[in-house]
Amino acid sequence: MLHKITLALVAFGAPGIFLLSLIDSLGVPLPAATDYWMLTVAVDAPQRAYLIALMAVIGSSVGSIALFLAARHGRKFFTKGELTSARGQKFQQWFDRYGLLTVFVPAVTPIVPLPLKVFVVSAGALRTRTSRFLVVLLAARIIRYFGEAYLGVQLGKDVEPFLRRNGWPLGGAVLAMALGLYWVMRLSERRREPEI
Repeated sequence: MLHKITLALVAFGAPGIFLLSLIDSLGVPLPAATDYWMLTVAVDAPQRAYLIALMAVIGSSVGSIALFLAARHGRKFFTKGELTSARGQKFQQWFDRYGLLTVFVPAVTPIVPLPLKVFVVSAGALRTRTSRFLVVLLAARIIRYFGEAYLGVQLGKDVEPFLRRNGWPLGGAVLAMALGLYWVMRLSERRREPEI
């Protein structure tokens, strides 16, 4: 049934990709459906590839922000105030420091076992700053969807064999980007800390 819904949405072109990526980011499991259709459009209709990529970025970002905000506001129903247990506070500190990397990596890679929605919900529930969350999410989604569009336009029908052959190097590049993002975030935090 989900496959039929996906096909129906894709038939609407750019608005369909927007809705598909929105629904997927809201929590309905459509693993790699947006990626598959991004590459299909880029190969079959390269003149529309970047418009489709833009719609995927917007739809995915809107869905993820909605999930993030729902988790942030939903936390009020389950907890009162801040986390009080030592374990809860320790996790909060860990997520404040490294949590956005756990959002960036699955948001930028189409690897199915990485559960982006879990980290989006965690970021919202742990009250990550919305602006930081949005910057990380947009950076990852722009790299992912525009990168797929670019590969599809440049490689055409050879894109699938290329991705199979180069999965590990591309994964390493994603890890390097994540580490670079972490370094930039830490540097930014150090600059904001008052000197003693």
